[in-house]
Amino acid sequence: MHAHQVNIKAVILLTTLTVLVWLPSFRVWYRILSLRSKDQHYLDKSALIRSKYLQKTRDTIYKPLKMSSHTAADNNNLITTSMDINNFEKQNATFVMLARNSDVNDAVEAIKSLESRFNHKYHYDWTFFNDVPFDEDFIRRTTEVASGKTQYGLIPKDNWDIPSWINKTTMNNNMNIFNEENMLYGSSISYRNMCRYNSGFFFRQKLLDGYDYYMRVDPDVHFLCDLPYDPFEMMVVNHKKYGFVITMHEIGSTIPTLWDTVKKFISQHSDLINKNNLLGFLTDKNDLGKNKFKAHFQDDYNLCHFWTNLEVGDLNFFRSDKYLKFFDFLDANGGFYYERWGDAPIHSIAAALFLDKDEIIHFEEIGYHHMPYYHCPMPNAFWDSHKCACSRSGQFNVINNEINCLPRYWKHNGKTFVKEPGHF
Repeated sequence: MHAHQVNIKAVILLTTLTVLVWLPSFRVWYRILSLRSKDQHYLDKSALIRSKYLQKTRDTIYKPLKMSSHTAADNNNLITTSMDINNFEKQNATFVMLARNSDVNDAVEAIKSLESRFNHKYHYDWTFFNDVPFDEDFIRRTTEVASGKTQYGLIPKDNWDIPSWINKTTMNNNMNIFNEENMLYGSSISYRNMCRYNSGFFFRQKLLDGYDYYMRVDPDVHFLCDLPYDPFEMMVVNHKKYGFVITMHEIGSTIPTLWDTVKKFISQHSDLINKNNLLGFLTDKNDLGKNKFKAHFQDDYNLCHFWTNLEVGDLNFFRSDKYLKFFDFLDANGGFYYERWGDAPIHSIAAALFLDKDEIIHFEEIGYHHMPYYHCPMPNAFWDSHKCACSRSGQFNVINNEINCLPRYWKHNGKTFVKEPGHF
């Protein structure tokens, strides 16, 4: 064998041994480099997603996405951020809660919810009312969780109890029938007292005399998103007198003669009806969309009303002569006790008749829950940036339910969308 042949075999053998020795190391380094490459890929992807999220957040805070026309987000200057919170002008307003002493747990949760979502920055007052004196436990616990001043009022008996002119025999007979029909609160006198009080007396309480605006917050209300603005400021700056979040159909069997009574009032006081009213919202008989949002009717009234367990209003509207005349006319009919008229249709019909429809605002950006229904804002950017905790596709999100009257309100108050009408 020649020497050069021996050298070649030696080189091959040495190379083979070297490869065998270092191959595991190469594999390890290859895996390390591959993993680093994958890690970098995921890091880059994560950074991109985060960048998009932050951009959505900035867009929502500084230049809010428009859900549609005629929403509170029309006025971009009123979107409050942590940078300008110290420069806001506090409005002459208070939260109003009607509660019993036994409601203290729910009341505390409702207060904590609104404080964490909004009022910890603004410190608006809380005003509580009860038909009996509040006990020390209720006062202590609600005061502890409220950031603003708290005050507690006792409702006068003539603002709460059954009026002397109500025929109690007729009332009791009717309530027995309602009870047999399994009507919700069909035999409850306290519920009727509450509805009458909220319809015609809450705004007359002395503790509210110094305020111009209120937000009603019921004890079992829970807020689902951070509020992007001060609703009271929205009312003042945009010259609004009534604001709502949810609108739905009333239970027709609770108000069988209400609309007839309203029509009698209109015929006798036509001069009080606003020429640019929202009456069409209450009387529109047309179905909207495909097999959804169908009109429910009782005579000419489609039963639509604003849900009043969360509402924002101008107290001076309710103090006005036209509203007082309207309430007194309805009250004389006795429907709060002979039937089961609620304050929600009363407020809604009054706002639709007496206000310019441009004085009514839908607070689409306020997410809240009151058993069993809730409103969850729909746009992704808003839902993310305002820390919403609700299911947009849920059955009890009112916007997905056929009891929803919002499309009808949109139709009659000039709200427009990218899609054509009928594609709700």
